Amino acid sequence: MASEDTSSIPTPAHCTADFCLIPIGTGSASVSAQVAEVQRLIAKSGVKYTMHSAGTTLEGSWDRVHQVIGQAHTILHQQGIVRIQTDIRTGSRTDKLQTCEDKVNKVRELLKE
Repeated sequence: MASEDTSSIPTPAHCTADFCLIPIGTGSASVSAQVAEVQRLIAKSGVKYTMHSAGTTLEGSWDRVHQVIGQAHTILHQQGIVRIQTDIRTGSRTDKLQTCEDKVNKVRELLKE
């Protein structure tokens, strides 16, 4: 495959991505203002999301989900943050479409047993 053109390989149709964006060099230990900016962007994006205490989970097409994460970098860079580190855990599956709520609900059902 090393010599083959990879541009025709599609990305998965759907994914979930949990990400934690870390602005570096802001002069403060608090990043809540930057998190709020990112959340505003995500809300406008139309991508399904859930914010939690250590990041945000996005659901949607692979390309759109990762585009939104890239846009989060861009808006913070535009505010003067020179360096951003982001941890991303992305999952996809082809056997069925499963939302984050589906996953949580399945575990809750098992806990009732």
